[in-house]
Amino acid sequence: MWQTMKADIDAVFERDPAARSVFEVVLTYSGLHAIWAHRIAHALYKRKHFLIARIISQLSRFFTGIEIHPGARIGKGVFIDHGMGVVIGETCEIGDNVTLFQGVTLGGTGKEKGKRHPTIEDNVMIASGAKVLGSMRIGRGSKIGAGSVVLQEVPPNSTVVGVPGRVVRQDGERVPNDLDHINLPDPVADKLKTMEQEIDSLKRELALLKKEREECYGRETVQHVD
Repeated sequence: MWQTMKADIDAVFERDPAARSVFEVVLTYSGLHAIWAHRIAHALYKRKHFLIARIISQLSRFFTGIEIHPGARIGKGVFIDHGMGVVIGETCEIGDNVTLFQGVTLGGTGKEKGKRHPTIEDNVMIASGAKVLGSMRIGRGSKIGAGSVVLQEVPPNSTVVGVPGRVVRQDGERVPNDLDHINLPDPVADKLKTMEQEIDSLKRELALLKKEREECYGRETVQHVD
């Protein structure tokens, strides 16, 4: 237990440059509080003390703004940065050294039974506002961009951005506009730009046809007068 708690504290110092002291981290980091409350709730949940586990989970949600179902499995060194609005579902499995930012949802897609939440492998980073929905696997070392909606499995060492999420980098091969939290590829904007170009092309064709029609009718009118 103490090793797990130490790993959780070490994760804060490794990934948050604002962390100054152990006392500050232990006393003020809501993400750490939520993780520790969950470890207690999960231990009770495994022993089938479901009601007490849910009460602890809800109290933790009230004080931290982070909702973690006591049935979820969370590894060592998981860091929830800021954390407000983070939701982790019942059958979710999170590996070691995973980083979650505020507004992340690890949820299901319906009322199906059994495994219905994602599995997040080791060393994954999920940025602010990202939604990972359904029973799929996010491969080791992957990154999910801010605001992305992931509905399919992600291979290891990949970077995913967009709605729906798409892989823009894998196994170290760089792709333009890779993840930097700010300048992300926007597939919706790209599609709108393509549609705008097609509309401009259609307008030019329509103007050309209109001009040819006017010239044609003009010649017919002159011939009729003659």
